[in-house]
Amino acid sequence: QVQLVESGGGSVQVGGSLRLSCAASGYTARRYCMGWFRQAPGKEREGVANIFIGDGSILYADSAKGRFTISQDNAKNTLTLQMNSLKPEDTATYYCAIGSGPCTLTTPYYPYWGQGTQVTVSS
Repeated sequence: QVQLVESGGGSVQVGGSLRLSCAASGYTARRYCMGWFRQAPGKEREGVANIFIGDGSILYADSAKGRFTISQDNAKNTLTLQMNSLKPEDTATYYCAIGSGPCTLTTPYYPYWGQGTQVTVSS
C-alpha cells in the first residue's frame, strides 16, 4: 500500500520558517508527481507546489513563488517543502500527495494523500 506521512508543522511567527517533510513508501512507478497542498478551515484544498519525478519539473502556486522550495530526496523517499517568510495566510493543514499525472496543482490528479500537518502563522 502507498503511505505518506507528513511532519514538521508547528506554530511560527510572521516572517519565520518551517521545513515540512513527507515520508513516502509503497509507490514504485518510475515517473510520477509528488506535491504539497494546503487547506484552511472553511476553504477548499489548494495546490502549493509539485515536482515531476522523471524530468525534475517543478510548479509553484503564485502564493509560494519566491518563498517556498519543493525538493525530493529519492534515496530517502522524502518530499520536502521549505517555507520561508511565512504569512498569516499560510496558516493551513499541509498535505503531501502522489499521482501518476498529469502533473498539476489540482487535487483530482492525486489519488494518494497523507494525513496532513498543521502550520499556524501568527503575528
